[in-house]
Amino acid sequence: MLSGIPLFPEQASTLAPQVDNLYFFVVAVTAFFALLVVVLVVIFAVKYRDDSGEKVGAAIEGSVPLEIGWSIIPFVISMVIFVYATVVYFNLVRPPDQTLEVYSTGKRWMWRFQHIDGQSEINELHVPRGRPVKVTFTSEDVLHDLYIPAFRVKADAIPGRYSSIWFTATKTGEFHLFCAEYCGTKHSGMIGKVVVMEPADYQAW
Repeated sequence: MLSGIPLFPEQASTLAPQVDNLYFFVVAVTAFFALLVVVLVVIFAVKYRDDSGEKVGAAIEGSVPLEIGWSIIPFVISMVIFVYATVVYFNLVRPPDQTLEVYSTGKRWMWRFQHIDGQSEINELHVPRGRPVKVTFTSEDVLHDLYIPAFRVKADAIPGRYSSIWFTATKTGEFHLFCAEYCGTKHSGMIGKVVVMEPADYQAW
């Protein structure tokens, strides 16, 4: 029944696998330690159960190696996640030198895209496959958020400021584009699409 409902959006950009791999890594680390805690709790609960209710626990003293271990291990894991996430973050916010420039404005309740050659679009963005695209945008009224799930890119559109995202599409087709920041009564209708075309088709368009 749920076969037609994907758990994750399609990966359609060079950035998407990097973001997903980081996410899966963090989930795997979290799941491992959650499972470890549950298993140990069950083992200790069974092993040290007291059916009589009369036993008194023995006095214990702190263990320096244990305390050092449970301080250092989480620190190392946190630093690995930090470094990994930093690398992905820099890849997300630092576009290549040669990009196709597009300018956009968000307003209630639409996105307007302006290509440098004069083409303008409303709630649609046509881009070529395989070429880095940088979208620089702002907001005319309230806070919006330009979000393309299949590309794993997302940034706020803030009045009086310019934000940007970049991506290199790897698949042709149409992909959802959303405003991911509640901006008013018709926020749910502030949607659009990115149309990825073959380079020759894009030039003809």
